[in-house]
Amino acid sequence: MGDFVIRGVHKAFTTGAGEVVALQEINLRVEDQEFVAIVGASGSGKSTLLNLVAGFDTPSRGDVLMNGAPVTGPGPDRGVVFQQSALYPWLTVRGNVAFGLGLARNRHRFGGTAERDAIVDGLIRRVGLEAFKHSLPAELSGGMRQRAAIASVLAINPEVLLMDEPFGALDSLTRSLMQDFLLEIWESERKTVLLVTHDITEAIYLADRVIVMAGHPGRIREVINVDLQRPRMLATQGQQRFVDLREHVTAVVRDEVSKAEALFHA
Repeated sequence: MGDFVIRGVHKAFTTGAGEVVALQEINLRVEDQEFVAIVGASGSGKSTLLNLVAGFDTPSRGDVLMNGAPVTGPGPDRGVVFQQSALYPWLTVRGNVAFGLGLARNRHRFGGTAERDAIVDGLIRRVGLEAFKHSLPAELSGGMRQRAAIASVLAINPEVLLMDEPFGALDSLTRSLMQDFLLEIWESERKTVLLVTHDITEAIYLADRVIVMAGHPGRIREVINVDLQRPRMLATQGQQRFVDLREHVTAVVRDEVSKAEALFHA
């Protein structure tokens, strides 16, 4: 199971200028195997919310529950992929993937080195990096590094994938290829996915639901069901329903940006 609940969450930070409320009264349930995307203007609390689910931070008030149990810190049930691939630069692709598997070896009770090697090699083939398994991260393209990072996260077999702008630093062609790669992984592994992105087209293309955040303080403005049939392909983006959803989400985000600018200049 990989469902989690965010219940009445409030998050504030203390700064030199006083208390800053990053999130206010957040309520959200993400079901097992669901793909949910979070969009919103900068400063709307998207990454803060993901960090709370990851266990990197704790709410000032409210609860974050994973499979009914309180989240008290990071755990192997949640794997995190960042915008900049979190690979160890001194390890090869194979070394990075094996490292993630090594951290989880007691949890999965692998029979021995041969079994672990087979899992590592299988993951590397799965992400299309077999020819580069002995390469260091610095020798890879941006897309390859993100594939390696996803493989290292999949090695711990998490129930939930938490992704914070994972393709934000990639060029448009590589980003498109990585979006399709992520869909392939999700459709075969059926992990629960929470994706933070600034790209509205990406959110609609990938997700079952899109959460639109409002800012100052961060809160959920609207939850939009993406009622597009799967499997989705690039041609999906030309469908009228896709266009309508994209225009609607864009209008909501722009409205929130306008409100934030009005507050700033007031």
